[in-house]
Amino acid sequence: MCGIVGGVAERNVAPILLEGLRRLEYRGYDSAGVAVINNHQCIERQRKVGKVENLSQAIEQNPLNGFTGIAHTRWATHGEPSELNAHPHICNESVAVVHNGIIENHATLRSQQTGQGFRFTSETDTEVVVHQIESYLQQGNDLLAAVKKSIKDFDGAYALGVICAKEPQRLIATRSGSPLVIGVGFGEYFIASDVAALLPVTSRFIFLEEGDVADITKDSLVIYDASDAVVDRKVSVSELSVDAVSRGEYRHYMLKEIYEQPAVLQDVLEGRIFNGKVIDSAFGHDASSVFDQVKQVQIIACGTSFHAGMVAKYWLESLAGIPSHVEVASEFRYRKPVVMDNTLVVTISQSGETADTLAALRNLKEKAKYSLSICNVPESSLVRESKLVMMTRAGPEIGVASTKAFTTQLAALMLLTLSLGRRFNIDEATEKRLLKELSHLPAKIEELLEHNKIETWSEDFKHTENALFLGRGIQYPIAMEGALKLKEISYIHAEAYAAGELKHGPLALVDPEMPIVAVAPKDGMEDKLKSNLQEVIARKGRVYLFADQNVDASDLGVNCQVMTVPAVDADIAPILFAVALQLFSYYVAVIKGTDVDQPRNLAKSVTVE
Repeated sequence: MCGIVGGVAERNVAPILLEGLRRLEYRGYDSAGVAVINNHQCIERQRKVGKVENLSQAIEQNPLNGFTGIAHTRWATHGEPSELNAHPHICNESVAVVHNGIIENHATLRSQQTGQGFRFTSETDTEVVVHQIESYLQQGNDLLAAVKKSIKDFDGAYALGVICAKEPQRLIATRSGSPLVIGVGFGEYFIASDVAALLPVTSRFIFLEEGDVADITKDSLVIYDASDAVVDRKVSVSELSVDAVSRGEYRHYMLKEIYEQPAVLQDVLEGRIFNGKVIDSAFGHDASSVFDQVKQVQIIACGTSFHAGMVAKYWLESLAGIPSHVEVASEFRYRKPVVMDNTLVVTISQSGETADTLAALRNLKEKAKYSLSICNVPESSLVRESKLVMMTRAGPEIGVASTKAFTTQLAALMLLTLSLGRRFNIDEATEKRLLKELSHLPAKIEELLEHNKIETWSEDFKHTENALFLGRGIQYPIAMEGALKLKEISYIHAEAYAAGELKHGPLALVDPEMPIVAVAPKDGMEDKLKSNLQEVIARKGRVYLFADQNVDASDLGVNCQVMTVPAVDADIAPILFAVALQLFSYYVAVIKGTDVDQPRNLAKSVTVE
């Protein structure tokens, strides 16, 4: 969601902070700002609504220069996008703050601070943070003590970067509920909400844990845990390169990430299969003994990851015979769920920082003995708090609309199905067959990417306002994911239905202006699907069908356009069809002229409610 960058160095940090913001643009934002402490121990600030480039141009006209600074890209929660609401926020020209998260008791604090004489210039919840810190500074505390006392007054989630004019070589960072990382340089330190922001200046990182407070100067770093004890946190060396988060030759990050899927799917399988079997230890050193106890699976996720969980439910029940449940984390966390003994709780998240998914896992800590995280970020909160882990190895995903993260999640979930399933209904021959099909999948996707003509359909959707997506069985969640992708990046209102539900309401919407997008693998259900599509065609609906090359769709007539995809095993087909729908949504968004990588109102990682 919002992005934080900060630093203390022996050089001007303003260009570093600005580049860090550029590298966080994928997270989604509506304004950006930078503040530094200059040579006269004064805080200088620039803030602009819109893209980081607007901020960059303002700084070119009025340069900022300082050895200590903080910067931010804001995604509006409290208060509309405006320069006054943009971060950093400053109080009395004394202290400046950048903040990710939400201070839930901001109204109470605002009332108290107004009574103390503080003047508010924004509508944000963040401004109470900077005033609270300043109030403790006025009582004679240094910056570290002021921050420590202030955070005890906050309810909610936060990651903070704080600087003070009177202590110009000091940066305080703290987190609770929102991620924050420290970049370790040589004679300099940096902070960021994402490793990607700091890759140009360091490859060494410390991931702050819940409740940590970091006292940072250019020469020293002291970290206090939630109990205020000094602690050592491990320094991790990132394997990411600066180029890993660049577009390269591709027009958009999303297109690059679609085309990376054959390679990353191979990476998911690498080292996790031996002699035709999934290695249990790929999920953790004690996974085998845990899996021996599992009797059912509870999947919790949000958005695209929820759709991956829905596919996994089909696999776990139809292939393995394991009772499975999947639920949206934002609903699950506020229920009083009944979790049976020997339930494996599976949380799925690209970032590992999804607020609702994390909260759901934490709420289950005492109810569920076994937890497994399927995630793409090794040092994320979700990974650290789960007993078992499978990393998806998708690499950085910059485009807001998830592509390779989704397909690698599916591959990981198939491996989980096979590993658990051999304890239930999956025999050795079935496991070998499915692993063989998985190993062939990257080549199938390359074939799809190299020979598709999906772009030719995009012109038909240039002026479309509404669309329906249809799928049957395990392809229904894929239809849901296809509809989500189209609405995310092209702003077309798109909904997905199980094809058999057409006559229960959606058929009323069908007319020549309502295109229907459907997916048809060779799975024994294709004739049922074609019957559903005949009902659409009879009502003059336009059908766009992605069909396995072994599916005969000639009987659907001229009102059905067909795009063939390579033949693939029906159980593995969801992954291949997902790629086809990603590419379709991409081309429609391009022809409509939307911001493909940074669609309006959306953020890459939803780290607050």
